[in-house]
Amino acid sequence: MIAIEITQPGGPDVLKPVERSIPEPAAGEVLIKVVAAGVNRPDVFQRKGSYPPPPGASDLPGLEVAGVIVGGDAAAAGFKVGDSVCALVNGGGYAEYCVAPAVQCLPIPAGLSMIEAAGLPETYFTVYSNVFMRGRLSGNESFLVHGGASGIGTTAVQMATAMGHATYATVGSDDRVRAVEQLGAIAGINYKTQDFVAEIKRLTDGKGVDVILDMVSGDYIARDLQCLADDGRIVMIATLGGTKAEQLDLNLMMRRRLTLTGSTLRPRDAAFKGSVATALREHVWPLLEAGKLKPVIHATFPLADAAKAHAMMEAGEQVGKIMLTI
Repeated sequence: MIAIEITQPGGPDVLKPVERSIPEPAAGEVLIKVVAAGVNRPDVFQRKGSYPPPPGASDLPGLEVAGVIVGGDAAAAGFKVGDSVCALVNGGGYAEYCVAPAVQCLPIPAGLSMIEAAGLPETYFTVYSNVFMRGRLSGNESFLVHGGASGIGTTAVQMATAMGHATYATVGSDDRVRAVEQLGAIAGINYKTQDFVAEIKRLTDGKGVDVILDMVSGDYIARDLQCLADDGRIVMIATLGGTKAEQLDLNLMMRRRLTLTGSTLRPRDAAFKGSVATALREHVWPLLEAGKLKPVIHATFPLADAAKAHAMMEAGEQVGKIMLTI
């Protein structure tokens, strides 16, 4: 098979097509003939050498695919050979064939193409597990996501809005403000020209939001605390703005019962990811099939042009997902 290999840590140009053996699925895994794969920020970090794959995972980049099951233990999760699925994988998605734990596979939602479905797993597993499971967004609570125009951000805006939550998003341009508002956000906030703390207080009549999904971290955390309502929760999922958070007002956290937590998805075991897949199939897949949610695809590239896809992601101007097609 043809796969995209990281030849050495470095820029997009280190991604090269190579010929490799088709992987062999282990017990509980399926072999998928890949039609499309998503490009995600962790792929960029892995390419640079700062995010190694977990033990036992493929060294090839790629965390989500869509395609057809052509072998392996499909019955382990109620599938069969020949079924079309999308899957969250531990690595190896940038290839013509990929193995996936069967429990991390989901059916292609009715009405979606393979390319659209391949853009679901990484962002949908991440958003649902962090916003709704860890962050416990529920009832009439409100929600803020930083990086609202990214793959994670556009998913979070749509999912929270579809589930009835007042949703806000920070973005880096006025065009992106309009984009996230078209996806359902009550307001997009241009962090380059607006103070997002002041805007959230204004938009919520001083109350603040109940849950924040933060991919920036760093000095955003102290500002996030000021955006929270009483009993509010911040969930960190990346540290694009740095790994240190200084000048946190701990008295504020205690007085207003605030929570700061975080998680990473890739190292979690198949049992946890399978539980997220089950929850998605019950609570989110019906929204996709009803047209209330839809992955936002910014651009597609042939597999051999993975380097161009990474260059686009690093430029940071996309709205939604960047995809590779086989």
